[in-house]
Amino acid sequence: MKEPKRILFISQEICPYLAEETPIRLLNRQLPEYFQSHGYETRTFMPKFGEINERRNQLHEVIRLSGMNLIIEESDHPLLIKVASIQSARIQIYFIDNDDLFHRRKGVADETGAEYADNDDRVIFYARGVIETVKKLRWTPDIILCSGWMSALAPLYLKKAYSDEPFFANSKIVLMLDDNEYKKPFPTNFTDKLRIEGIANTDVRSLAGFPVGYEELMRLAIDFSDAIVYASPNVNQRLVNYAETKGKPILTYQETEDLVAACQRQHEFYQTLLETNE
Repeated sequence: MKEPKRILFISQEICPYLAEETPIRLLNRQLPEYFQSHGYETRTFMPKFGEINERRNQLHEVIRLSGMNLIIEESDHPLLIKVASIQSARIQIYFIDNDDLFHRRKGVADETGAEYADNDDRVIFYARGVIETVKKLRWTPDIILCSGWMSALAPLYLKKAYSDEPFFANSKIVLMLDDNEYKKPFPTNFTDKLRIEGIANTDVRSLAGFPVGYEELMRLAIDFSDAIVYASPNVNQRLVNYAETKGKPILTYQETEDLVAACQRQHEFYQTLLETNE
C-alpha cells in the first residue's frame, strides 16, 4: 500500500488561537484540515504567543519533545513544545514556546503596537525549534509550507544547516507570501545571530552589514524556497517582482475564490511539485 504524502505547515498565525479572524489566519487553519481530509499526513506548528489562553485552548506540554536548549548569540533558550487539538477538524497544532521569547509576550507587538525589540531572536528560535522538533518526531515531510515572516528562516536552515538530514533531503519548500509585514528592522548583527554550522557567509551576504527589513528577510526566504504562493492580493510588489526573476514555480492569488477553492488550488500546485520527486 502506498504511503500517504506528508505536509509540514510552519505558520505564524492560525485561527482560532489568535482573536482576529484575518484571511491568512483562516487559510492557515483550513489548509491542514483540507489536506488531512484528502489523505495526507500533516504536522502544523505556530509560535505560542502569550495572548493564547492555554486553559481555554487546552494546551499541554509534550515532555518528550521539550527540554532542548537553543543557543542564540551565546544565550541559552530552553525549547518548550506544547500541543492542542482543533476538535472539529481533528487536527493537532504544535506550539513552539519559551518563557522569555514567547510565553510572557503577546504576538509580534505589545499593547501599544510597538514591535518587540527581540523579534529577530524569536524568528531564529521559531524556525530552529520547529526543525529540531520534527527531527525528534522522526517525521519526513514531502512538502514544507512556510507561512508568515516568523517562518522566513526555515528555508535557509533546511537547505544549508540541515541539508544532510535524511528527514528533509527530498522535501519541497513552499513559501507563502501575504501582506503582513513587520515595520521595525532587525539589527545589523542579525546575520551573526542566525548563523549556525552549515551556513556560510555567502549564504547570508544579502543581509550583512545593515538593518534587516521585511523585504530583505523575505528575499532570503525566496532564494532558498522551491516554490512561492501568493496568499493575498496585496503582496509586496517588489517581492513579487523579485520572485518572478527566480524562475521558480509560483501560484498566484485568485481574488474570487473561497477558502476551499484556495486549498484545492494549492493541492494541485503541490501535486505538480511532488511529481518532480517521483
